[in-house]
Amino acid sequence: MNFFSEKITFMNSKDKETAEAFATSWNNLPSGSVYNFEQFEEWLSPINQTDVEGKEVLELGCGNGSLMFHLPKWNPARIEGVDLGESVLSCEKNMKLSGFQNFKITKFDLTRFESDGFDVVYCIGVLHHLKDPVEGFKSVLKNTKPGGKFHCWVYAEEGNRVVIRLVDPLRKLASKLPWWTTKYLIATPLVIPYYFYAKLVSKSSVFKKFPLYEYSRWIARRECSFFRHVAFDQLVTPQTAYISKETIGNWLNESEEIQENSAYIVFRNGNSWKFGGAKKPDKD
Repeated sequence: MNFFSEKITFMNSKDKETAEAFATSWNNLPSGSVYNFEQFEEWLSPINQTDVEGKEVLELGCGNGSLMFHLPKWNPARIEGVDLGESVLSCEKNMKLSGFQNFKITKFDLTRFESDGFDVVYCIGVLHHLKDPVEGFKSVLKNTKPGGKFHCWVYAEEGNRVVIRLVDPLRKLASKLPWWTTKYLIATPLVIPYYFYAKLVSKSSVFKKFPLYEYSRWIARRECSFFRHVAFDQLVTPQTAYISKETIGNWLNESEEIQENSAYIVFRNGNSWKFGGAKKPDKD
């Protein structure tokens, strides 16, 4: 079976630099998934096993396959992952490691990717790194079959004041440095105090007024190396946007392809948005 394909990629893709930056992150991780199954389920919710079982599933912006790695547990019929960066090499290896056979990894610009359509399409943590996030969202819809479901996750403008003011200016500098400098000399020492902060505020609701309280409660369940992975991921990219609920609402409302009353927007961990819905079925 042909697990990997590389279409003629667009060398002038406006997201090529970002894809290459993330590849340096994803390709320098141990084999397997950086996320646990509980995180996978929470990120995809309200999409669940019932939506995926026996269906064809597409992940746009698959990275090294850390989310896709868990998808076989939901028994899909077929999986395809698309990413512009060299992280597709790690993704292919990790999917083989998962034991699932009917998958395909395609190296291509997700904003220009076209298919016959999938029953479920998801895009997690990618749209906010594109030069034109709305083009990414349109691709999600374009590749969803009529009657199929789509799901996305992005950084929120709401709840990220500290990150926007303190971390984002540092990102603009760090993203220009060699990846190992960013990971070991910047992300590692910076994340240690936040690791202890998150552990502290997660212990009691008396800290609920503190910055990033909800997010800190979520990440505090993980080890320090995962904190560093998240910090490095934020610092290595040359492009990051923080997207408001109003903007997402406009995307959903302006599309005539979305089935009425199917759209949802969910605030996640006090600093990000999950949103999605269903595409209108074909008319008989």
